[in-house]
Amino acid sequence: MSNTTTEPLGQATPRHHARRRRAASVLPTLLTLGNVICGFAAIHYAAKPIDESAFGFSTLSFAGALVFLGMFFDAIDGTVARLTRSTSDLGAQLDSLADVITFGVAPAFMTLRLVSHYYGAAEGNSILGPADGVWGKLLWAIAAFYVCCTALRLARFNAEVRSDKAEDHLYFKGLPSPGAGGTVASLIVLHQYLLHRHAGIEEGLGFARIAALGIPLVTAIVGFAMVSSIRYSHFANNILRSRRTFPGLVRVVLPVLAAIWWPREMLAAGFVIYALSGPIAALARRPRAVGPTPQP
Repeated sequence: MSNTTTEPLGQATPRHHARRRRAASVLPTLLTLGNVICGFAAIHYAAKPIDESAFGFSTLSFAGALVFLGMFFDAIDGTVARLTRSTSDLGAQLDSLADVITFGVAPAFMTLRLVSHYYGAAEGNSILGPADGVWGKLLWAIAAFYVCCTALRLARFNAEVRSDKAEDHLYFKGLPSPGAGGTVASLIVLHQYLLHRHAGIEEGLGFARIAALGIPLVTAIVGFAMVSSIRYSHFANNILRSRRTFPGLVRVVLPVLAAIWWPREMLAAGFVIYALSGPIAALARRPRAVGPTPQP
């Protein structure tokens, strides 16, 4: 007679539980690596000439879509890690490295590609750089500055001591890197969409060339915002902590419905408004100067 004991069918053993935990702990890492791949793919498609089509979009539009897909992975990897109880310092560091690529290098390179298409060398197929005259040096310096600000923003975030107070998790110090990258990418996607939507606008109004020059300015501004001490709202945490009231529900539903009808316009408007919300709120919080008390 065999002394081997058989495990009851349909019952999970401790060994099975351990395997499931290990499998679940890998999922957040895979999501973060998905963010890395999206950033790398966005750079790949941005390097191609804009006139080439990628799945029915201009290459820059497709690169922007990949940045937003990376943003989706970035938004859920932390939640999945907490649900599977697999949070770690390694995951936090990997997440920041992924963000540098997707929200730092990719938007900066997209800016270089866009402006180079209209103000670059022959046929717009080269990328302006520090050896291409004054404008090339300036554009490259802005893109490099933005990448450095993204790296500094994420390094500061990792180095800051986390507080257990709930109020300290309702705000960011400086513009978050996804907000900065989303602002740049959404404006580039909107730029490409308007050119495709309104035939002849490039030749008739010079819209493409003029609007392309505004993107580096926005890139520099959001770069400054990332390394600033301006306080930005953490929308996800604020919404989860807010009371479920009808006006609050309307404020969430209406933008979602508008985004269904005008996705590119609402995406760009939403990111620009968020980027401006920090400085506007900071100005509103400043105490007003009180004049001298009039003498009787």
